[in-house]
Amino acid sequence: MLKRAVAIAGVLLLATAGAATASMTASPDGQDPKLIVGGTLASTTEAPWAIALTNTESAEATGRWCGATLVKADKIITAAHCMIKPASTYTAIQGRPDLSDTSVGRTSKIKSIWIQPGYNRTDNRYDFAVLTLSRPITGVPVLPLETNPKADRKGVVPTVYGWGETQDTGPADTLEKLAVPDLGDATCLANQDYTANGYAAATNICAGYVEGGRDACQGDSGGPLVLNGRLLGTVSWGKGCAERGYPGVYAQIASAAKVLQAQLAG
Repeated sequence: MLKRAVAIAGVLLLATAGAATASMTASPDGQDPKLIVGGTLASTTEAPWAIALTNTESAEATGRWCGATLVKADKIITAAHCMIKPASTYTAIQGRPDLSDTSVGRTSKIKSIWIQPGYNRTDNRYDFAVLTLSRPITGVPVLPLETNPKADRKGVVPTVYGWGETQDTGPADTLEKLAVPDLGDATCLANQDYTANGYAAATNICAGYVEGGRDACQGDSGGPLVLNGRLLGTVSWGKGCAERGYPGVYAQIASAAKVLQAQLAG
């Protein structure tokens, strides 16, 4: 569901083609998904901290690979499963809603990559990486981390942002957003495919639409899930894109906040 690019343990990690992905299945089940899938266009003015992460080895003409979030002038947070190439092949882009329009936006190469020590591709938990930028992006609002685990609760409605696949329902490689209701851990824990692939209440967020049709997708991996002006989670994995019965799985920031903050202080 959530979208990445390479197969891992039967789950679809949400990176773009050529990036790491793990797909139980890669195709939707007859749903008619819309933007992001099912969202609307977003501007970099409303989401200045949204970062597009490109890679020279991407199969996409724009180099699209994953999403990320600017959390400090010289630090971005993305998904660990996106980090399968050398640091020199990645570029962080801020302020470019359409990745094909290279006349706008600010870019930086990546100086170093830190991957959350608890991450592994067996259970897909702690799917975080902190990238240090070669050129700090200054004068741009950064997004603070959510540190309270109780922020992940059923009924709240965070918003996910990304440049990923729209399944031909919207412009490609363009920043979009989607409100995704927090369904509570019980929804994903009741799904045997998800528990088999490592879903855990303490480290994941279950959000989206059980009926399908709206979801993050390939290329959105690592992108921000935002609630009340804080980074609640990052796009991590799922089954297909916008499939009925398979909402999005996000890596929960609060569960790793102390470790992440230590990296941001460095």
